[in-house]
Amino acid sequence: MTVIKQTILILALAVIVLTGCKQKQTTEIRDDFKKYYEQFQVDGSFVLYDQQHDKYIIYNQEQFRQATIPASTFKICSSLIGLETGVIKDENFVILWDGVTRQNLNWNNDHDLKTAFKNSTVWYYQELARRVGGQQMKYWLDKANYGNADTLGGIDKFWLTGGLRISPEQQIDFLKRLHNNKLPFSQRSVDITKNIMIVKDTLDYVVRAKTGWGEQDNKDIGWYVGYVETKDNVYYFANCIQSSGLNSKDFINARNDITYQILDELKIIEK
Repeated sequence: MTVIKQTILILALAVIVLTGCKQKQTTEIRDDFKKYYEQFQVDGSFVLYDQQHDKYIIYNQEQFRQATIPASTFKICSSLIGLETGVIKDENFVILWDGVTRQNLNWNNDHDLKTAFKNSTVWYYQELARRVGGQQMKYWLDKANYGNADTLGGIDKFWLTGGLRISPEQQIDFLKRLHNNKLPFSQRSVDITKNIMIVKDTLDYVVRAKTGWGEQDNKDIGWYVGYVETKDNVYYFANCIQSSGLNSKDFINARNDITYQILDELKIIEK
């Protein structure tokens, strides 16, 4: 074999090896993100997963695998289950208001799926869960591998005050499988759910997300989870905050504001 042929062979083998090598997942710890939580006087953690670079950016790694009540972030999964079982026909499916006046004025109307998701209308999703029923709900939670899949505490309360728990790591995993169409739901159910999740749609990026607010161990638990699609990448995020005595207005704002301040600092989106 000539020197030239040997060189060509070596180069060809090198290309095969390099293209076959899988990029190693990396993790960056950002303790400096604490400043965003301190401004609202809350504890918490933030996780971002950069899909293109297979990289995690984490603030407060101790909470990465710490599971808490999902509260209304479960509405992402609940919407999928409602659609898949046929309990909810589509995003325009209306459930009539029961006439009970609730503190959130936006809830005191008839709602369809898209408005119930947008306004986080608890009673709509409680009725959805009752119509799905305990057996089917448990089946789909197990099949979708959602958090600990625990439905103890009542069919219309298990994600609010019952046994369902999910960690930031599991939130990210679920969102990744949703975006990449790897969940055990039909493409139609997935597409409708993705559509009602849109909170920002610009020329440069689209944000799909959901808030959540519950109580566990005498603490308020707040979530903001979702993902940002840019022209060439997808960034998944899970912000979980905790407080034992902050006024509700600040707590409500903290979930979203902290997230967008961090995404802005990371130059993923502009506030």
